[in-house]
Amino acid sequence: MTRKTPQVLVVDDEPTICRNCVKILSKANYEVASALNGLDALAMMAQTPFDVVVTDLKMGRMGGMELLRRIKEHFIDTLVIIITGFSTVSSVIEVMKLGAFDYLPKPFTPDELRAVVAQAVEALNLRRQQQALENHSQGRGPVFHQLIGNSPKIRKVVDMIAKVAPTDATVLINGESGTGKELVARAVHANSKRSQKVFFAVDCGTLSGNLLESELFGHAKGAFTGAHRDKEGIFQRAEGGTVFLDEIGNIDLEVQGKLLRFMESREFLPLGAHGTPRKVDVRLILATNRNLEEMVAAGRFREDFYYRIYVYPILLPTLRARREDILPIAFHFMEQFSKQMGRQIEGFEPEAAQRLAAFDWPGNVRQLRNIIERAVIQCDGARIGLKELTMDGAAGELENLLSLVPQTNEELKQVKQEIRQKAVAQIEKKFILNALVQNQWNVTQAAKMVGLQRTNFQSMMRKYGIQRPPG
Repeated sequence: MTRKTPQVLVVDDEPTICRNCVKILSKANYEVASALNGLDALAMMAQTPFDVVVTDLKMGRMGGMELLRRIKEHFIDTLVIIITGFSTVSSVIEVMKLGAFDYLPKPFTPDELRAVVAQAVEALNLRRQQQALENHSQGRGPVFHQLIGNSPKIRKVVDMIAKVAPTDATVLINGESGTGKELVARAVHANSKRSQKVFFAVDCGTLSGNLLESELFGHAKGAFTGAHRDKEGIFQRAEGGTVFLDEIGNIDLEVQGKLLRFMESREFLPLGAHGTPRKVDVRLILATNRNLEEMVAAGRFREDFYYRIYVYPILLPTLRARREDILPIAFHFMEQFSKQMGRQIEGFEPEAAQRLAAFDWPGNVRQLRNIIERAVIQCDGARIGLKELTMDGAAGELENLLSLVPQTNEELKQVKQEIRQKAVAQIEKKFILNALVQNQWNVTQAAKMVGLQRTNFQSMMRKYGIQRPPG
């Protein structure tokens, strides 16, 4: 989602301080204006919707305290940062109670000013994205709010769910592991006419043929060794509700055939049973992270079953394909785990937010969730920083290689070469990211800092898929 350049208003009755702050923030790619007192600031705000106001506490014509009160009353979406001298630190508690976003004690450095404004802009963007998603999904059912994000790709998924949920059509969800396939299935169920009935989720990847068949269709006493009594299957227990079959690419061909017959007639016989088939009213939602067309071509997936389930396909995007959603999702998990653990964590340090937004997330939302949970556990302050983020991905691949024990000298040479390549790749990527973060993602300044030509620096960014995070 494209965002406008953040607009900042600096308010201080000392012209030199105003000019210096404007210069510092302008170089950080903000649109900056200034006022010499609170009254002029309010007049300017009536004409321009400023995102952040940085104001001195002690001024002649309307001080920062009164300006803060007026802003919270008339410009509720604007965040206020209070500049305070050491002699007025006792006022900090009062201004925070009045709703200031943060305070900045004098004297402060350019880096300190940039950091606190960046935190305010980050918080504002997250708030707006969350509000946009709530507005978009309002009235569409109780589970849409869990599909966090406002990117075009996730909005398309929400629209597709809204259209198919009221019907009884079979839904096929495709996406990488960790993208949230079960969450989509639950959203379809929760927004359907079956929402008051049961929802069963079955992981087909953990059950063998006979065991999966017994779990779904039930079995009769004596159907196999250990079947000491009749067992009612999920399809019978899910009467009127929804059954979600995850990882259907792992179902063997025989069970696929039985599922095909069930989908055609909604009738089945428990394993080992005889007599009249039982009929149920059940909706099926299926999911996979595999390419079913390739499996059909290889003879590992029934073609007739594939075309029967391919009624309404929903393709879930990877997290790296919707980078503008990474920070809202991270913020959601941070709030969730902070509440669960009784912590008072407010957000992310700018460097940590940039690291999250730039990471590739091979494990998608599930990986992000785990990392944020771990970060909340480790965080001792009010904001999660880089030291609390333990990223996975390439490091895991390198650890796997290091665990190998080659059997021949040729294998040893190959493993050593792969280790060198992956280690160098990790170091190069972190090298580039570190330079960008230290220079607020200014490519020219980052390249100059590390001693590379700008074109070579950009080439390395493309090599590792590094893109400026949104915001």
